Amino acid sequence: MADDKPFDIENPDLPTWIKKGALPSGGYPYARRLEEDDYLKAARKLQLELVKLQAHLIKTGGRMIIVFEGRDAAGKGGAIDAFREHLNGRYWLDVALPKPSDRERSQWYFQRYVDWLPAAGEAALFDRSWYNRAGVEPVMGFCTPQQTEAFLEEAPKFERMLVRDGIHLFKFWLAIGRETQLKRFHSRRHDPLKQWKISDIDIAALGKWDSYTDAAHRMFKATHKPETPWRVVLANDKLRARLEIMRSVLEATDYEGRDEKGLGEVDEKIVLDPDRFIARHTEM
Repeated sequence: MADDKPFDIENPDLPTWIKKGALPSGGYPYARRLEEDDYLKAARKLQLELVKLQAHLIKTGGRMIIVFEGRDAAGKGGAIDAFREHLNGRYWLDVALPKPSDRERSQWYFQRYVDWLPAAGEAALFDRSWYNRAGVEPVMGFCTPQQTEAFLEEAPKFERMLVRDGIHLFKFWLAIGRETQLKRFHSRRHDPLKQWKISDIDIAALGKWDSYTDAAHRMFKATHKPETPWRVVLANDKLRARLEIMRSVLEATDYEGRDEKGLGEVDEKIVLDPDRFIARHTEM
């Protein structure tokens, strides 16, 4: 296991055990990464379908929320960029909120997220969301256990209200293995073009892998509901993950001009429900 081996993020030489272990880490089901040419061909078909979905939402006044959660360096931002690549940014909003201000910390917890809920024809893609209170905040000591407990009780009620008001809600958890996270953190630390992606909080979280695992499992058990389910996406291979996220949204949404052949089928090796995901983790 990664925790048993030395890793110095300041050392510019990435250990061999991380290089070799990154893709298969966490029980990833594919031995090879998807070739970029294959990705681009598949992505084009799905992005054409997303353009149709965009037109349908604008025409019908539909609203959509897509929550992207997961461990640090899981690829949330890249997945959002791929999703929005050929869509109108005026309607498909990339919502990545900074840490709350003193005023926001005194408000109802969900209040600052409500400000970003979509209007007719819009979709809001949250790069982290209200689920900070179920993950990074309790693990890093930024909230009390009582606040997390209250959140886990209130979040399903909040999301149920959104769905009952007609909003299409998708929740994705991008899961990566330990070695994959270390490899990506190391790249961010030593690539001048990526250094802005890594923070002191990320470094501090390196030793809290198991705590994040426990928090995620607790979150799934409390907030995975039939009307507001989680979809866990195995994301050691970013390209495969991006395709399956796009495909999952399209597969679950009715829109005009839908091309079933172009959509293909969701890869059940990559997209899991939380129960299957937790069972896999328990067996390993």
